[in-house]
Amino acid sequence: MKFKPTAFFYASLLVLTAFCSNTYAQNQDSITFTTTAWKANTLKKGLSWKQANITNLFGSRQEINIIEINLKKHGKALHLAALSRSLEKTSVLAKSHNAIVAINGGFFNMKDGGAVDFIKVDQHIINTTANHSSRANAYLAFDSKNVLISTDSTQISSFPNILLSGPLLLKNSQEAILPKNAFNDNRHPRTAIAIKGNNLILLTVDGRNANSQGLSLSELAKIFRWYGCQDAMNLDGGGSTTMYVKEQGVVNYPSDNKQFDHLGERAVANIIYLLN
Repeated sequence: MKFKPTAFFYASLLVLTAFCSNTYAQNQDSITFTTTAWKANTLKKGLSWKQANITNLFGSRQEINIIEINLKKHGKALHLAALSRSLEKTSVLAKSHNAIVAINGGFFNMKDGGAVDFIKVDQHIINTTANHSSRANAYLAFDSKNVLISTDSTQISSFPNILLSGPLLLKNSQEAILPKNAFNDNRHPRTAIAIKGNNLILLTVDGRNANSQGLSLSELAKIFRWYGCQDAMNLDGGGSTTMYVKEQGVVNYPSDNKQFDHLGERAVANIIYLLN
């Protein structure tokens, strides 16, 4: 009997072809990322910083910096610094707190200063949530022994240090379901944090430049999964994205001055840092 293709057959074939093409692209991107030759620097035992400019990741060019902190060795040195009603550059806050490494933290009020989402530092509430947002659905919480990334406010309520931001990117090594919107789907500079076994991962991806185009949050989640992380959350990005390393200064390329240099820092309300 002669087979006669139907409209349903052709539709199914198109879906299958698209799925296979997307899977192939993801596999290629995974290979590109996992085989990248990083410029690596050991800052001290259990603390490393590495950088790479990857020319064909998700069909784009990306400048990525990663700091990896062994929490068994340095967990007690992890801190938040926060301004309740003002703003300052990440590098200035980092230097004033004698940080060896630092990244910008959560979302903030660009006019009046202070975080727009809940933040607590050393048992002191610095800012409460101004307007609840579906974007801010994840907490970074830590004390001298534990570091968590969680969506459960009751689980982390007793921790002395809490930063609300988001959205959540990974939970138990699975990518979070992200709503379709411009913030999530468009490519921007990104700052994010993740847990990988006994290590804390601080990451920046630069953007808004031909030398680094930035990532969507789905692409960022995939990078964390390929890097072997279990839990991950997004932080404030865009012009705020900044990574500081002592004796190096700002090591990424902040975009607020629209130049691909180290001078385009935006003043922020809070940072995550490691005491030197």
